[in-house]
Amino acid sequence: MDIDAYADAHRAEWERLDALTRQRHLSGPHIDEFIDRYQSAASHLSAISTAAGDTAEGTALSVRLSRARLRFTGTRSNPLTALAQFVTVHLPAALYRTRWWSLAAGLAVIVVGVLTALSVTNDPRMLAALGSDAQLQQLVDHDFVNYYSENPAASFAGQVWTNNAWIAAQCLAFGITGLFVPVMLLQNGVNVGSSAGVMFAYGEGDTFFLYILPHGLLELTCVFVAAGAGMKLFWSWVAPGPRTRLVSLAAEGRALITVAVGLAFWLFVSGIVEGFVTPQPWPWPVKIGIGLCAFGLFLAYMLVLGGRAVRAGETGDLDEFEAGATQLTAG
Repeated sequence: MDIDAYADAHRAEWERLDALTRQRHLSGPHIDEFIDRYQSAASHLSAISTAAGDTAEGTALSVRLSRARLRFTGTRSNPLTALAQFVTVHLPAALYRTRWWSLAAGLAVIVVGVLTALSVTNDPRMLAALGSDAQLQQLVDHDFVNYYSENPAASFAGQVWTNNAWIAAQCLAFGITGLFVPVMLLQNGVNVGSSAGVMFAYGEGDTFFLYILPHGLLELTCVFVAAGAGMKLFWSWVAPGPRTRLVSLAAEGRALITVAVGLAFWLFVSGIVEGFVTPQPWPWPVKIGIGLCAFGLFLAYMLVLGGRAVRAGETGDLDEFEAGATQLTAG
């Protein structure tokens, strides 16, 4: 093939494609012509590449086609717009869809914690199994309270955030197994209940709640959401509904990443409260009030904003174009 002659024969068509690409508004007939010109130019590029490989004419035509493709597929959205859409729509929708699973996780931990605390408080044998009287007295009088102030606030907040984020990440990552999350919830319920039981057994139950409530409401709720999201992922392949198991698992997995990003932020807020508010010598109504405000903001974000987004059709998953091709399933 004579590439120069081939290019001269079709140059007018390519220039017309350029003109349509640059045209600000396209009418119906112009759109039809634009598609025809694009398809023809793509065929021409294929013929040139097959006959001669990489050539200057082929490279120039490829650039023309790239500009044309960008015209009818559209440009990527503004990053700030995409970020705002993620924060106000996708993330709250993903959190909202875990609400019942999160509630179940929270109730499970509360029930286990209460039963453990009652057992430790009322059964001297269980209390003794947790340590000697001197060790438990040290915990009640010093260790429990000093835990929140023995390190600088900034480093303590970072440590708490890292630890809680790690727990949440494990729930999200291993939730698919269906075993990790229940075991983790059981362990956390027993640990919290044991601490509460010891404090109540030594007459310091009020101290337990005063130091737990400022940050614990938000912190534990985030852990419950992570656990609920992990179990929801597990259930997506156990009972996928009309979708195939692979499609169902992929959709929930993508939404799970959205949940992980959101929890990282809210656990950071919880860490700030625990590091900079809980150990302060402020009146307890002030400290608990700050914790309640943070907790209320999270609930409003998850339930109010998220509910609105879900009712508008959002799921927390990528949209159809970004998620790629899907397999048709029964509706």
